[in-house]
Amino acid sequence: MSNLKRYISERKKRDKVFAKGFEEGYEQFKIGVILRHARESAGLTQEELARRLKTQKTAISRIENHAEDIKLSTLERVAIALGKRLEVNIVNAA
Repeated sequence: MSNLKRYISERKKRDKVFAKGFEEGYEQFKIGVILRHARESAGLTQEELARRLKTQKTAISRIENHAEDIKLSTLERVAIALGKRLEVNIVNAA
């Protein structure tokens, strides 16, 4: 385990506020990473995806870098523009 992972693990154990904030922030970060990966896998630039969605490149960048409070309808539009299908799962909390 890396020093960073060890620090995060230990800090989460002793600081519940940190743990909650970390998990929420990580989930938002993960959405942006998934979207960027899907765009890159489709062979599209941010500009090309923006054109497909009739929006600006800055909007795509904002989604990929700050995916907080993104609407499901927006996620679905992005998925369709990438030739994908949006799937939502509800899983048990850890």
